[in-house]
Amino acid sequence: MKTLEICTGDPEGIQTAFEAGANRIELCSGLAEGGLTPSVAIIRFASELKKGSVNVLIRPRAGDFVYTPDEVKVMTDDIRSAMAAGASGIVTGALTPEGKVDVQACAAFIEAAGDGADSTFHRAFDVTADPCEALETIIGLGFKRILTSGQASSALEGACLIAALRKQARGRIEIMAGAGICPENAAEILRLTDADALHASARSLKNSAMKTAATDATMGSADAADGSRMATDYIKVNKLHNLINHL
Repeated sequence: MKTLEICTGDPEGIQTAFEAGANRIELCSGLAEGGLTPSVAIIRFASELKKGSVNVLIRPRAGDFVYTPDEVKVMTDDIRSAMAAGASGIVTGALTPEGKVDVQACAAFIEAAGDGADSTFHRAFDVTADPCEALETIIGLGFKRILTSGQASSALEGACLIAALRKQARGRIEIMAGAGICPENAAEILRLTDADALHASARSLKNSAMKTAATDATMGSADAADGSRMATDYIKVNKLHNLINHL
């Protein structure tokens, strides 16, 4: 059976994802920036629900995946804090300036997570210089899975590479397809890739609860002026869940 992982980061979204049928969540903040490390409080909240696996994104900032020693230290400390708060595992990755997997940093991440922790190498994989070489390096480091769009703008467009990676992996690591996955294309992506899992945000626009008139003030460059936001959509998650379970 394939696994459905939903990326979310707020209490309502966490509960919605699990109630709609997600097997696992990738817990993060800052989805508009590609995802950032969430707070310890939200990790504890998600873990204490005991409704499914909670893997925590460890990414200290937006931008590339080439990290300084200080950033690596912050990331390893965040990993220990996340695991202590009840996380099932981590979602992370680091690269060298040449586009290779940063073995030293990633080994430190795996060690910090501890024995028995789940581990996903995230879409830093999609900007590696040689994905076939990167796959072997990630397997050697002990990661349990790779999240990838097949180095394309969406998993559907990168389906050929995702299928090739799964063939190369030969069951040594899970290959999880992500980027642009929705109920309308999920079956086709699975048919083309035979991926072990699907990763989706499954969000839709949610109107603001504010009853006062909107002003020109915004809280960030990605914010809607009327206070609306993108939120985990029960119907989308449930459709993905049903699709996966009826293949």
